[in-house]
Amino acid sequence: MRIGLLGTGPWAQMAHAPALEAHPQLEFTGVWGRRPDAAKELAGRHGTRAYDDADALLDDVDAVAVALPPGVQADLAVRAARAGRHLLLDKPLAATVAQARAVAEAAREAQVASVVFFTTRFQTAAATWITEQAAEEGWFTARAQWLGSVFSGGDSPFAHSPWRREKGALWDVGPHALSVLLPVLGDAVRVAAAAHGPGDTAHLVVEHEGGAFSSLTLSLTAPPAAAGAEVELRGAAGVARLPSGGDGPVPALCRAADALLAAARTGRPHPCDAAFGLRVTEILAEAEVLLNAEQG
Repeated sequence: MRIGLLGTGPWAQMAHAPALEAHPQLEFTGVWGRRPDAAKELAGRHGTRAYDDADALLDDVDAVAVALPPGVQADLAVRAARAGRHLLLDKPLAATVAQARAVAEAAREAQVASVVFFTTRFQTAAATWITEQAAEEGWFTARAQWLGSVFSGGDSPFAHSPWRREKGALWDVGPHALSVLLPVLGDAVRVAAAAHGPGDTAHLVVEHEGGAFSSLTLSLTAPPAAAGAEVELRGAAGVARLPSGGDGPVPALCRAADALLAAARTGRPHPCDAAFGLRVTEILAEAEVLLNAEQG
């Protein structure tokens, strides 16, 4: 499959470009970015072509991987889907529900495959754990903490990301937490409560269709020594905790590419497709309304 990369920022450099170059079933056709010089530099580093025009890249590929801010991603994903290109997208799918719905609808109407790269869902140990816990019944409650120090550690490559500054932890790490909780506890019935904590920290209580409630603490302003991700489930099966650590973003993204290839080949949607990305966006938007109301 010929695939192009849209985006040249830190995540494109750290994860997307190395994964696309390394994947044995992908032909890394080229890079487009909003900064032409950065596109040329990244393309040269990975032995591929820099494109000055996004539509020209779309003409030369079968699929695109997107590493751009969510609002920019959504518009380009719609264009790519309408051009018949499969979509390897990043989280959050979009900055608004309307944008996310447009992506999901465009992918469905064009009958193209889509995979949203919720990193944890493509890490081997975590993916196995999620499948195992989803098969259990009787979960009573869950606790998720996704604490980053992007804005407090001083050396994060994402510290100056405008969309993260605007949308905060809710939209950056909230999708990761929801991507783990939803397949285990069921879809969210409602966001029952939301409150602000220090910095950009958000506390949420979510009611799930299976009857369980989950509590989420999300932050990009945690002290570096406190950073990390934890998920704990409690129920009839006892206590289960998400395995810590992982095998890095590049291997995980290669597995996401495997999932896209399989979905394109079989026509069967992947659980982390654009429709799931839309559902996560809807939950984030509901929480955002409650948080804004709390601020007055």
